[in-house]
Amino acid sequence: MGFDPPSAVPPSVRTTALRLGAACAGAAPAVVLRLAGVHPEPVVGMAVFGLGVLSAALLLMWAAETARADIAGPLALALLAFIAVLPEYAVDLWFAYTAGSRPEYAAYAAANMTGANRLLVGVGWPLVALAAYFAARRAGVRPGVALREHRRIDVAFLGVAAVLAFVMPLTREISWALAVVLIAWYAYYLFRIGRCSETDEEELIGVPARLAELPTARRRTTTVLVFAVAAAVVFACAEPFATSLVDAGSSLGIDRFLLVQWLAPLASEAPELIVAVVFAWRLRGDDGLGALLSSKVNQWTLLIACLPLAYAAGGGSWSLPLVERQVDEVMLTAAQTVLAVVLLLDLGFLPWKAGLLFGLFVVQFVLPGENARLLLGYVYLVLALALLTRHWRELAPTARALGGRVEGDPH
Repeated sequence: MGFDPPSAVPPSVRTTALRLGAACAGAAPAVVLRLAGVHPEPVVGMAVFGLGVLSAALLLMWAAETARADIAGPLALALLAFIAVLPEYAVDLWFAYTAGSRPEYAAYAAANMTGANRLLVGVGWPLVALAAYFAARRAGVRPGVALREHRRIDVAFLGVAAVLAFVMPLTREISWALAVVLIAWYAYYLFRIGRCSETDEEELIGVPARLAELPTARRRTTTVLVFAVAAAVVFACAEPFATSLVDAGSSLGIDRFLLVQWLAPLASEAPELIVAVVFAWRLRGDDGLGALLSSKVNQWTLLIACLPLAYAAGGGSWSLPLVERQVDEVMLTAAQTVLAVVLLLDLGFLPWKAGLLFGLFVVQFVLPGENARLLLGYVYLVLALALLTRHWRELAPTARALGGRVEGDPH
């Protein structure tokens, strides 16, 4: 039974203005406090500056989506996915920079990075699959997310990055040498998908859908303005939000490492997750999961690579050290990434795959001990190896995607 995705009706001009205004209003208290040099109590600061980060992430997402009216294709998607997670970069790089003079902050840099990556795969991908499942039931079509052939490029590059990531727990540091390799790998990723002629003609939704209908000059001016406002908010909120998170841990009696690991990424990545889920609900699961997959590639390469550089800029050495707990967290995140890659080798993301990733994600909270995390990492790897025996034929076309051609490449 065929089914065409429902047509998205852009919100009215008034509704669009109200949404943009609400996002700016959410960021305003944080910006005012920052400009006034006021330092509220840690819990209050965490809430106010956290709302600022969330608002900035929402503005960045709207601007990035609107920009797709002027630029298109897989390369554009990758660049815009990077822009959309700039708040995550800002917070994590501040932790790494501060660690150069305050070594205890190195743990928070690792916590924020691993939390963001595990949240993206363990919650974000399953949420897309869940939305796609109910949308398929509603439409009377087969459930599951089917990725287009050119997404194999993302899967292949993420697979190599996942293997490279094990260097970190083995050497107990994020070295400058690994940073150079990962930056080069991400640059090659951008070059590789830039050669793919496949177009992502996705239907814009919400605020971007209305902004995209503006005359070209006004649309571009508005997009740049929203980008500028969001960037200013990110710059104003990143440091006080990160500091408030650490201090609030002591005030609330919560493990500061865990607070930094989960709350900060949740605030910075929530808008991206929401947009991806909405795409899946509109039977565009490939667009939703594809955006999160591209985001995972840039966070598991470029974000990691920037950490030792920020650490050195802050007065530390050229390698960011990892202590025992951070080693286990990085190992667990790398193992989760390996399983995620294996699950996508056939370019299908069925409900059972989403359930597996989400179930394993929940286990880490049921068994929070550090030894349990190490054991869970091995569980991820064993499952990946077992599933790889079922999909080993997909390894060849995936490997060819690194340098050869896939459907959508120019001939």
